[in-house]
Amino acid sequence: MKGILFGILSAGLLALSGCTILGQQIQITPVQNIPTNNGVSNPTTPAVKTSVKLDLSNQQLTKVPEYVFNMTNLEELNLSNNQLTGAIQSQIGQLKKLKVLNASNNLMTGVPAEVGQLQNLQVLDLSNNQLTGLPNELANLKNLKTFNISGNNYSTQDLNTIMKGLPASVNIIK
Repeated sequence: MKGILFGILSAGLLALSGCTILGQQIQITPVQNIPTNNGVSNPTTPAVKTSVKLDLSNQQLTKVPEYVFNMTNLEELNLSNNQLTGAIQSQIGQLKKLKVLNASNNLMTGVPAEVGQLQNLQVLDLSNNQLTGLPNELANLKNLKTFNISGNNYSTQDLNTIMKGLPASVNIIK
């Protein structure tokens, strides 16, 4: 059994889709093309590209489960269509590899300043919440490509301040 488990892990395949962790159903999707040669590296084989996604959408969540913040390899986190209130916990700043954060269609009234520490973030979707303010730290997101804040009642002054620090190429959906 150990040999089988090791073989599965060494191939890089781990299927947890549909599993339940601490009462929350999760979907973790490693997306990869794995050309293997019994675990031996081959210089002619293209590099493996892996993307780790966690989909917690439509789970009736009122806050982000604590275990999420320990998943430091996450690149995509979908928290959409829940009942998140207040702001996402400040520990979101621990997810340094995050490229996509979708927290749309919730009841959030704020965004933690720590989101501004997510230097790899390319897509930030905060649409259709109850945001009234935006932290200036969002201006630190130098790799941001899409910022969706439509369906909120945020301060245009906050957005103008943030826009000064963002790349000019960012697609801001208001």
